[in-house]
Amino acid sequence: MPPAKKRTRSYDPAKIRAAVLAQFGNVRQAVHTLTPGQLALPTRLGDWTVRELAAHVTMAVETVSRNLDREEPAKAELTLLDWPFATAARAADIDDGTRRLAEANPDLGALYAATEERLTGNLADAPGARLLATRTGALSLADYLVTRTVELVVHTDDLNAAVPGLDIPYDRQALAACTRLLADALAARAPGGSTEVRVPPYAVVQCVEGPRHTRGTPPNVVETDPLTWIRLATGRLAWAEALQDAKVSASGERADLSAHLPLMA
Repeated sequence: MPPAKKRTRSYDPAKIRAAVLAQFGNVRQAVHTLTPGQLALPTRLGDWTVRELAAHVTMAVETVSRNLDREEPAKAELTLLDWPFATAARAADIDDGTRRLAEANPDLGALYAATEERLTGNLADAPGARLLATRTGALSLADYLVTRTVELVVHTDDLNAAVPGLDIPYDRQALAACTRLLADALAARAPGGSTEVRVPPYAVVQCVEGPRHTRGTPPNVVETDPLTWIRLATGRLAWAEALQDAKVSASGERADLSAHLPLMA
């Protein structure tokens, strides 16, 4: 008997909109406190400084407003689960755009304020079904906002890693959506039912080809916390390092996910 088709996860549009605004607000408040010395610190993203990373966060959010300003495409081209695998092709463009944005906006406070004002205004009445012609492909506003939780949470973690003591908080709904989307992306990349990946309290997915368990404790189990999972999925942390540092527990002969990670790089 073929395995049951997995139901696509749904997200509450109102909660996602609130989460995007809340997490952007968290980053904005933290960036406002950064000194010139802190803005010049290196990050784990190539040769970007904290200033460039902070500017990039506004660019990742401003795409919502910019795409709402563009003509609506005739039909969707991406599903939500396509998005994590469609971003790598734009890495060079994103890098160039980020550097230009940081150079053109020495006042990051003003840049964040303008970005937040536009986003808040545009989300006030834009329907979730409205299609956006994003550079990775056309998809609905509701789905695109879920991808913005990934951008915001991942780069919040990047900023916290770059600036000792910054400790930008994570909006719970944003962290949950980011964790779930990346967990579902793993299940899409490595379909199957032999391994259970647990990221409490937000996600549990079945993946990897092999014998499928139907009851009791699965023979292959991977478990980790949300931020460790996000770092693994985005290439900030290597699988071997996570195991060595006991940030991941993995039991069973099919519990090695190194061949499937990172999902985004």
